[in-house]
Amino acid sequence: MTADAVSPLPRSSTHREAPPAVTAMVGLIRDAWDKAEPFLPEISQFFYGMLFTLAPATRDFFPINMEVQRGRLVRALVHIVQMVDRPDDLVPFLKQLGRDHRKFGVIPRHYEAVGTALLASLKNHLGPEWTPEVERAWAEAFTIVARAMQDAAAADQSPASWSATVVEHRRLTWDLALVRLQPEHPVPYLPGQYMSVEVPQRPRLWRYLSPANAPREDGGMEFHVRAVDGGWVSRAIVSHTQSGDIWRFGPPLGRMRVDREAGRDVLMIAGGTGIAPISSILDDLAQWGENPKVRVFYGGQTREDLYDLEQLRALAATNPWLTVVPVIERGPGLAGGESGTLAEAVTRYGAWPGHDVLVSGSPAMIRATVSRMLVAGTALDQVQYDPFTID
Repeated sequence: MTADAVSPLPRSSTHREAPPAVTAMVGLIRDAWDKAEPFLPEISQFFYGMLFTLAPATRDFFPINMEVQRGRLVRALVHIVQMVDRPDDLVPFLKQLGRDHRKFGVIPRHYEAVGTALLASLKNHLGPEWTPEVERAWAEAFTIVARAMQDAAAADQSPASWSATVVEHRRLTWDLALVRLQPEHPVPYLPGQYMSVEVPQRPRLWRYLSPANAPREDGGMEFHVRAVDGGWVSRAIVSHTQSGDIWRFGPPLGRMRVDREAGRDVLMIAGGTGIAPISSILDDLAQWGENPKVRVFYGGQTREDLYDLEQLRALAATNPWLTVVPVIERGPGLAGGESGTLAEAVTRYGAWPGHDVLVSGSPAMIRATVSRMLVAGTALDQVQYDPFTID
């Protein structure tokens, strides 16, 4: 219950078309939310007050200081509800999210309380705009979402969470840290996936992080964390993490991957610490003798932002299938690199037909890059990106 959603991009033409009734339902939902969104602070306050009244046990799911939580859950819920006409995107994500929420001890009546509180909050602020038709649309959509999450949670036999011990914390720059951990039992993630993390300095403030390495036999994991403005968890990790700290992880999430058997070349686009899941995939590919051709555009505002560039170049030097293109927005260019934003640099090469495209970075970077690629002629069904932010 901590996710922040990236604003949805256009739907791929290859996705199944939703039935007319579902399309109409989503239209009512989106229209109501457009009218309600200006009142998000008030809606969020009403939502949490009602949720904790209906299900007091849910208060323990959230941090003591609710100021950092306000609006996050409501926005995430609305984003998910608005995607009920996109089952190809939504259903796999809901299954992962349902499994992830097992770490809170969520039970069916908690879902009911969340749905009741959400609808009551919207009704309270929409007034006469909250018609029986609008209420029915929101209720039906939330029921679909809750059922998918509960079914996935009930079917999962794996642990609800994993623990790991920090074995190294090293600051790479003043606002960037490398953290290595050794889990008690290996976390069964795939290269490119991410997972929710709770650190002792910020209990109950779960945030998403991506391992920067492929799974290892000993289960060791490496994370790259940048302290962001307003990022309570990221700033605590960079400034206060110590060897011996115990982190807790939820189940792995995300669907970014490279299909080595597909016969298509791969374009990877990473901004800042968005290089972490890309590095995990490259680490896995490097174990194989033959791979599709992979070109990585790795960008940042300045050279300092490309903290992992030398490691990527070293990997490319011993793997002829890999090409690394550094991209810098400001300052002197780099050999073999590009200038400008990642969106500008990538689209100078055209539409990238015949390529699988993986995009990783901040929500703004993902939106800008994918949108510009679509204008350049790239098909949306070529593109993979995870819809939720990392911090």
